[in-house]
Amino acid sequence: MTHATIGHVHLKVADLDRAISFYRDILGFDLTQRYGDQAAFLGAGGYHHHIGLNTWESAGGTPAPAGHTGLYHAAFLYPDRAALATVLKRIIQAGIALDGAADHGVSEAIYLRDPDNNGVELYRDRPQSDWPRGADGTLMMSNRPLDLDALLAEAPA
Repeated sequence: MTHATIGHVHLKVADLDRAISFYRDILGFDLTQRYGDQAAFLGAGGYHHHIGLNTWESAGGTPAPAGHTGLYHAAFLYPDRAALATVLKRIIQAGIALDGAADHGVSEAIYLRDPDNNGVELYRDRPQSDWPRGADGTLMMSNRPLDLDALLAEAPA
């Protein structure tokens, strides 16, 4: 049986320019197509889009109140620790607050909110050979604090 992968996330946003600026200028995705002030698509590595943004039903809207159903977070995988450090540096320089940061054993993750209060996880995976496993081979993920200073030290100058 073949397996499915996640192709993209499509978000309703209140302000298209503000959302594009966050996903392009802070997170580092490329703007691949824009439809005026109504929709935009951003991707990485030449892919047509990993993120869709639109204002079709949400222009000027507000985030859903706490306690309601909806997106918990969208997770974006960076290729290595240096790339994750680079995006963390841009987040800090932009004054964007973090919700948290964790070392899961299999990955290192940073959590924050986009301008529309959608949860965002930015992470890098460790090689599978380094994943923590129990004596019987089962995966042993964890939720330890991530040393952000050590991560930042790996950002290219």
